[in-house]
Amino acid sequence: MDIIADLLIQIKNAQQAGRAAVVLPFSKLKLALAKILEKEGFVGSVEKKGAKPKEKLEITLKYDQGLPAIQGVKRISKLGRRLYIQADKIRSVRQGYGVAIISTSQGLMTDKEARRKKLGGEYLCEVW
Repeated sequence: MDIIADLLIQIKNAQQAGRAAVVLPFSKLKLALAKILEKEGFVGSVEKKGAKPKEKLEITLKYDQGLPAIQGVKRISKLGRRLYIQADKIRSVRQGYGVAIISTSQGLMTDKEARRKKLGGEYLCEVW
């Protein structure tokens, strides 16, 4: 099961349905990805709730004048076909209005951070 695609689609579907928040099973990868989305302004807040083994991740959704903050998502590197990218090949998403999330040797980061640190890695997804 692709937990990254699952996280992105659940957030997007909850926003399209007008929900205030979405609750998902916890994982460190989901937390790191959600924190990047929070920092970039696509979601409101991210909280870890509950105790092991039933930890949950609560993501408060963000809207701009009634419209969802996330207009679209695209999973790039998939389970069956991984895609790796070099630092000098990383391009901006939607002329800078979107963000790409890349898994590097220093953890998950945005395309802007990866270019600044000159790090390549697995090109996970794009959000705009």
